[in-house]
Amino acid sequence: MAELKTKATDASIEEYVESRANEEQKADCENLMVLLKRVTKEMPQMWGASIVGYGLYKYTYESGRTGEMCRTGFAIRGKELVVYLIVEGAEQEALLKQLGKHKMGKSCLHIKRLADIDVKILEQLVIGSLAQLKARYG
Repeated sequence: MAELKTKATDASIEEYVESRANEEQKADCENLMVLLKRVTKEMPQMWGASIVGYGLYKYTYESGRTGEMCRTGFAIRGKELVVYLIVEGAEQEALLKQLGKHKMGKSCLHIKRLADIDVKILEQLVIGSLAQLKARYG
C-alpha cells in the first residue's frame, strides 16, 4: 500500500504563505488562521507541502485502508484559497447557499477572497463540518 503524501510536518506556515500568497491572500490567510484557531482550539500545522491544517482525525475506509488528516484547514491554490470542510445535510447546504461567491467540491470550498463571502457563514460551516467529522470518526 502506498504511503500517504499528506501528513503533518514541521514545515513553516509563514514561509508557505510568504512563498505562495499575494498581498490580499496574505491578509485573508491571517484572518483564516484566526478563525480556524478560534473554532478548533488547535494550533496550525503544515500538512504535506501545501495545507495549513488544524487538529487531526483518524479514518478507516471500507477497504481497510487507514490514515490521518487535519480536521479542517486551508491552502493557497493559485488565485484561489481552498478551505477544507465537509458540507452534508440540509442545514449545511442551506448555509452554503448563503455564503456568497464560491465553488464547492467534495470537501474543498474554493473562494477567491474572503471579501466575496460572509465570514460568519463560513465559521458556521466549519463548526458544522467539525461536528460531522466527530460524529463519523469520533
